[in-house]
Amino acid sequence: MPTKDYSISRGSYSAAVSAMGGALRELQHQGRDLVVSFAAGGAVPDYRGVICVPWPNRLSDGQYSFAGKGYTAVINEPERQTALHGLATHIQWDLEEHLESEVTLSTRIHASDAYPGDLTVRIRYALTAEGLNCTLATENTGPVSVPYGACPHPYLVAGPSGLDSWTLEVPSAAFLAVTPERLLPTGMQAVEERNFDFRSPRHLGAITVDHAFTDLTRDSAGAAVVRVFDPEGTGVELSFGQEWPWVQIYTGDKPIKPDRLGLAVEPMTCPPDAFTTGVDLVVLEPGAAHVGSWQIRAL
Repeated sequence: MPTKDYSISRGSYSAAVSAMGGALRELQHQGRDLVVSFAAGGAVPDYRGVICVPWPNRLSDGQYSFAGKGYTAVINEPERQTALHGLATHIQWDLEEHLESEVTLSTRIHASDAYPGDLTVRIRYALTAEGLNCTLATENTGPVSVPYGACPHPYLVAGPSGLDSWTLEVPSAAFLAVTPERLLPTGMQAVEERNFDFRSPRHLGAITVDHAFTDLTRDSAGAAVVRVFDPEGTGVELSFGQEWPWVQIYTGDKPIKPDRLGLAVEPMTCPPDAFTTGVDLVVLEPGAAHVGSWQIRAL
């Protein structure tokens, strides 16, 4: 069955949302791409724009324990023996509302061998004159407490030049080091220790990044802002609130070409493998909800 697709527009902005994974399929400003897009009607390549729930990033060996019981998720990244990006990225989400400038999709996650409870998850994409506002709301609709984490997965596009020529700004003082083979956490480091200090805008060049950053500087409203600029004078920014204490930055490196098509900027409620480590893990009690928002706008 073809994947359903929903278009929205307002002023100089337009977007398209795929039902597959609740993904932001396209975002443009005055016809310029702000995210790496993909074709309508089919699969989502490289997790572009998907909503990752009920965990973001990697779960080691697909196994964890919660409330004294063990759970096993399908290994969908076999080269690293991990369960990647949760349980809702490869299913079609349901349409709840579709207006000219906004669309809301939802999905349900049910108790299984991979997860202890039931969730209702909603993603709302709304265009304004200033850009795209996104809100993810997840409710525990079951009778037991559940572990929870989430992230969106857009790949930002600064402009027509290649990623190596872009300039990046990330307001982070620390990052989570990972193993080179499986990209699983080994401990915190200061950004200066790995040449990952982007607190002042800095040319990316050939640097490779696939790490979770934290210790974020925020504005008076509590927002952290990641910006990427093209030498042609354009750019794009993604801002996110305090409900996201982490942000994964990924330069899109793959063993086969094309790669480095855009910069993945993923606000996260918790770091990789949080279901195992417990770091910043959200526990949703029955009837409780978690709401997180982020914004993308052209520069």
